[in-house]
Amino acid sequence: MHVVILAGGKGVRLRPYTTALPKPLVPIGDQHAILEIVMRQLARTGFTSCTLAIGHLGHIIRAYVGDGSQWGIRVDYTTEESPLGTMGPLLTMVDRLPEHFLVMNGDVLTDLDFGDVLRRHTGSGAQLTIATYARRVSIDFGVLTTESGRVVGFAEKPSMDYRVSMGVYGVSRGALARYTPGLPLGFDELVLDLLDAGTPPDAYEFDGYWLDIGRPDDYDRANAEFSVRRDLLIKGA
Repeated sequence: MHVVILAGGKGVRLRPYTTALPKPLVPIGDQHAILEIVMRQLARTGFTSCTLAIGHLGHIIRAYVGDGSQWGIRVDYTTEESPLGTMGPLLTMVDRLPEHFLVMNGDVLTDLDFGDVLRRHTGSGAQLTIATYARRVSIDFGVLTTESGRVVGFAEKPSMDYRVSMGVYGVSRGALARYTPGLPLGFDELVLDLLDAGTPPDAYEFDGYWLDIGRPDDYDRANAEFSVRRDLLIKGA
């Protein structure tokens, strides 16, 4: 099984932690980088090869990961010379990708079984499978419903439930066939195009542990929780 890890972003929202380090290499706990945890999980769930899509501070990622032999995964690299969006880097390497593969952000902290996501995708017939997570969003204001200048409804600080993308996807090469290599392609554009074409993505619903290390508060939470989550995240390590 093959995985593409998107590790080319600048991690602007996580500054100052990412001033000198690429976001996938910021430490979690005392010993482990996020990317190391991810690589251990991938190896444990059946992945044998990986392409790292790098850009900002990519030379540091290369030096840290090397050929992947320390985790038993063959690693190669593709370099993003200019921003290509979430899915754009895949177009530059599509000819050397297998028919079905996993794509994921390099800063996801979760106990999701990555191998099961790809196996489910491969058997589904869908061109794209999105790992999803339940999130509740609380509105800190009284919400009004208005019609023709009159208030016709009111809810005091309501909560809304959503299923959100975890940044982990099963992808088939056919999903990328219509796009031009070298041009930007966002995840949002790909999903909307699949919906317009009548070929909707599958959803892989997950309710375990998931944290997107996107902001300093998320990063602080990850470090605070890691000591009790360590065995769950990196079994046998």
